[in-house]
Amino acid sequence: MEYREAELGRVVLSKAGRDWGRYFIIVGIVDDHYVLVADGSLRKIQKPKKKKLKHVSIQKELISTLRAKIIGGIPVTDVEIRNVLESIKKRK
Repeated sequence: MEYREAELGRVVLSKAGRDWGRYFIIVGIVDDHYVLVADGSLRKIQKPKKKKLKHVSIQKELISTLRAKIIGGIPVTDVEIRNVLESIKKRK
């Protein structure tokens, strides 16, 4: 099932580009067409990838702990992102 709402902490699957098939977490929203995504390894939290929303598949998983940290301005580590995405990949 694909969700339409892009929000901080939501897991996305890349549908286009060199990173096709990789899972990311939305760490920023640029505008109605672009989001910033990070996976903790290829794309670190310090330098997230700017992706068009039409190039990602928004997943049902919302990582509320990371969302709260991002909204609260608390630093999120690459290790946290990698661990969350690894557990999601194992379930799929």
